[in-house]
Amino acid sequence: MAAGIYKTTIRSLPFVYRGKVRDSYAVGDDKLLIVTTDRLSAFDVVMSQPIPDKGRVLNAMSNFWFEKLAHVIGNHLTGIAPESVVAPDEVEQVRGRAVVAMKLKPLPVEAVVRGYLIGSGWKDYQRTGEVCGIELPRGLQMASKLPEPIFTPANKAELGTHDENISFERMKEIVGAELAFRVQSVSLALYRAAAEYAATRGIIIADTKFEFGLDRDGNLRLMDEVLTADSSRFWPVDEYVVGHSPPSFDKQFVRDWLESQPWDKTPPPPALPADVIAKTAEKYREALRRITGKQLD
Repeated sequence: MAAGIYKTTIRSLPFVYRGKVRDSYAVGDDKLLIVTTDRLSAFDVVMSQPIPDKGRVLNAMSNFWFEKLAHVIGNHLTGIAPESVVAPDEVEQVRGRAVVAMKLKPLPVEAVVRGYLIGSGWKDYQRTGEVCGIELPRGLQMASKLPEPIFTPANKAELGTHDENISFERMKEIVGAELAFRVQSVSLALYRAAAEYAATRGIIIADTKFEFGLDRDGNLRLMDEVLTADSSRFWPVDEYVVGHSPPSFDKQFVRDWLESQPWDKTPPPPALPADVIAKTAEKYREALRRITGKQLD
């Protein structure tokens, strides 16, 4: 297995930003080269080792969903080949793991949609009977399917800090009521369309988060990543049982291992064992196979 790309070193373009997983470079004034590395973030902390091929899997998965969901909303893709905007000796850093995207004005809010009761939503429900201020029926269990998918926005956190769930009322204060309702409507439509397709592939999408930005004309566009194993919980239909946390095709494997360690969820993280890295890499590749029917070259 290849070692993976932890950090890009592209010098032919101006460096813009290094996030938890993606490195961005300017392509002219109106476009970005966004490279998905093999870094893995858990509990909002970036792990010290890469997960080989993870970036290529995430890039392929996002591109698949961007195309499949283009009828719901436009996205940030330009169709320009990433290999065409970097120097020849940098092509291997972008091959299969990068896109050239429109430069958008990102909304400062993450759009989270939950179809099932799990994770922080389950903890919230146990404590209050609500998820992010939305009252739910009594008697639900862990991993219960919700009567209807719910929209639960979150404030984008600074790098190294935790995202914060916010109410829809608070979101309206941050971005304005009209845009808030538009994001809510589009997010629920995206989730429903994706969940319906995933079901035909034997996959439940328990929850996911979308990110949006505004283009120069003020149009709302889907950006960043979409319905990847980093931004979503994917469960196999044939192993789904209400009352239990189903196995996931995502970084839940790493989260579970980290939860068993004496770690306070602040940097630096504990070093991941080789078997955890290998099993996590396989989980990502399996998610791509199961959902898209494709494998990495």
